[in-house]
Amino acid sequence: MTMHVNSYYAATAHRQDARPALQGSASADVCVIGAGFTGINAAVELAERGVSVIVLEAVRVGFGASGRNGGQIVNGYSRELDVIAARYGESAGRVIGGLACAGGDIIRERIRQYDIQCDLRPGMLITAFSARQMRGLEHHVKTWNGYGFDAFELLDKAGLAPHVTTSRYVGGLLDKRGGHIHPLNLVQGEAAAFEALGGRIFEGSPVISVDMENAVVRTALGEVRAKTVLVCGNAYLQGVLPALEGRVMPVSTQVMATEPLGDEAQRLLPSDVCVEDANYVLDYFRRTADGRILYGGGIVYGGHDPASIKAKILPHMLKTFPALRDAKIDYAWSGNFALTLTRFPQIGKLAPRVYFSHGDSGHGVTTTHLLARLLAEAVTGNNTRFDVFAGLPYFPFPGGKLLRVPLTVAGSFWYRARDALGV
Repeated sequence: MTMHVNSYYAATAHRQDARPALQGSASADVCVIGAGFTGINAAVELAERGVSVIVLEAVRVGFGASGRNGGQIVNGYSRELDVIAARYGESAGRVIGGLACAGGDIIRERIRQYDIQCDLRPGMLITAFSARQMRGLEHHVKTWNGYGFDAFELLDKAGLAPHVTTSRYVGGLLDKRGGHIHPLNLVQGEAAAFEALGGRIFEGSPVISVDMENAVVRTALGEVRAKTVLVCGNAYLQGVLPALEGRVMPVSTQVMATEPLGDEAQRLLPSDVCVEDANYVLDYFRRTADGRILYGGGIVYGGHDPASIKAKILPHMLKTFPALRDAKIDYAWSGNFALTLTRFPQIGKLAPRVYFSHGDSGHGVTTTHLLARLLAEAVTGNNTRFDVFAGLPYFPFPGGKLLRVPLTVAGSFWYRARDALGV
C-alpha cells in the first residue's frame, strides 16, 4: 500500500498500521469520500448521532493536506470578516463571522473528548513587516471585536521579544485562541475515535465513480450503497467529479523541519506560539514537540512541486533566523490545498443525496472542522447554518482550467509588489 510522503509528521505519527481496502459490496447510511479533516470529522459528527458511516480513502488517513500542513490553528477565513459581510450581505456575514473561531473550538473539543495526543499548544502570532501591515492588524482586532471575539493582544517590536527572536518585524498580533498541533496525529486520532464509535474506514480505495441518483460509490474492487454521500476529497479528488474539479485550483505549499535544536529552538520561539507573517504569500513557522523549527511558505499555483523545496524555503528561514545557517534540514515536503476564486470555502449539493465541501483556501485546519459539523447537521435534518454557506454565490476561475494558473499568477504580482514595497 502507498505510504505517506516523507514528512516530519509521517516519521513521528503515532499510528503506522494500514486499514484494509474495500472489497465487495457494503452499505451504510452515509458514505464519505476522503479521510482528511473534513471527511473524518463529518464521520465523527454523524457517528456521534447514531448514523452508520463508511469512509473511503484513496491512500491513507490524512495523506493529503490534512497530514502535511503547517499544523497551525488559525481562526477565521482567508478573507476578513467585514469583507465577507460586504460581499455576501449583513445577515450571512453575521452567521459566518460568528463562526470564525468555531473550527478551533471543535479541534480542542475533539482532543479533550477523545484524549488525542497531538502536541496541542496555545497561541498564534501574526507578524507585520510594515506600518501598513500593522494598520491591517489593528483593523482586524476592531472588526473581530465587533463579533464578540476579544482574545487579541497587539504587540509593538519590543512586545514580540517574549515570542519570537528575530529583527524582521515591526510588530504583531497575538491570538490567544489560536495554537498549533501535530496535524497527522490529530486526524489519525479523530479517525480512531470514529472507529471506536462503530465507523468503518477503507484505505487504498480510490473512488472511480459516483451514482448521483442512487448514492452508490464505486471503487475498483467494490461499492458502497448509501442513503447519502459526502464528497470531501478537496485538492486530491481528480478524475471522478469534473464539476467539482473546475471549481477549485490545486495550490502546493512547501514545508521543512530542521534537526532537533535543543535549547536553540526555545531561544528562537520562547513562548512556543506558532507564527505567520502578514504578507500575501506568507511564511509560517513554529517549534515542534521534539525541539525542531518547522518552517513553511511559498506557493505554486496548479499544485506542482518546485524543483527544490529546500531551495525555495531555506532562504526565507535564514532571513528570519540567521542563527540556523548551519542547521541540518531533516525533512522537506510539499502538499496541495484547494483554492477558490473568492478565497472562501464552498459547501453544497451536487444532487439531492450528494453533498460536498472543498476550497478551504489555506485555512483548512480550522474551516474543515467547522464545515464537517455543518455537513453533519444538514444530513441529520438541520440545514440552517449549512444553507447560509451553501447559498453563497460561486464564481469560476477566469480562463477555465487552461488559463486559471497564469491569470492567478499575474494577479498575485500586485499583492507581492505591495508587500515588497510596504505600501
